[in-house]
Amino acid sequence: MKNIIIILFTVFLTSFSFGQEKSKTEEKRVISRIDSTNNRELVLIQEFTVNSPIDSVWNAYTTKKGWESWAVPLAEIDLKVGGFIKTNYNKAGKIGDSTTIVTHIINYVPKKLITLQAEITDNFPEFMKKEEKDFYNVIYFDETEKGKTSVKSYGIGYKNNPKYLSLMEYFIPANEKLLMNLILHLETDTNSKKE
Repeated sequence: MKNIIIILFTVFLTSFSFGQEKSKTEEKRVISRIDSTNNRELVLIQEFTVNSPIDSVWNAYTTKKGWESWAVPLAEIDLKVGGFIKTNYNKAGKIGDSTTIVTHIINYVPKKLITLQAEITDNFPEFMKKEEKDFYNVIYFDETEKGKTSVKSYGIGYKNNPKYLSLMEYFIPANEKLLMNLILHLETDTNSKKE
């Protein structure tokens, strides 16, 4: 299941709210919503703002060094239309083994948008395998002011049924935790603040 975390998708209407508890002194940094405007499909929206320049945030999503700094121990990136992001959560593994996650780059606009589509492997639930072609992740990047970047991710292709809603209960907090790793990395890494 952990292999699927990066691929998740997002939006809002049915006001399902999942995720991390907000303490009295801590503001929730990653906001997650599910949009069920289309009765047959769900869109998972996850968004956050980070105190880091857009160059650093973009690099975190599109480079080997970036991915390995906050998400996975192993990554390989070919940033181009038709390229890929290959990741592996198993630090004893290697890119290309059975635990490698392959995400295809459908398109991108530098420092603005990237559209991804994951390969569905044996690690995914059986019911997702039949709908592999439906799953996309569209991620928008926006420099809201100098040194601050807003990221909004739309996970597209989830079906509006109990199996997928149950899956969301796992995906959403797992993604929020991973995105918090990214925020903490970007806001504490002195190199990223200089870019």
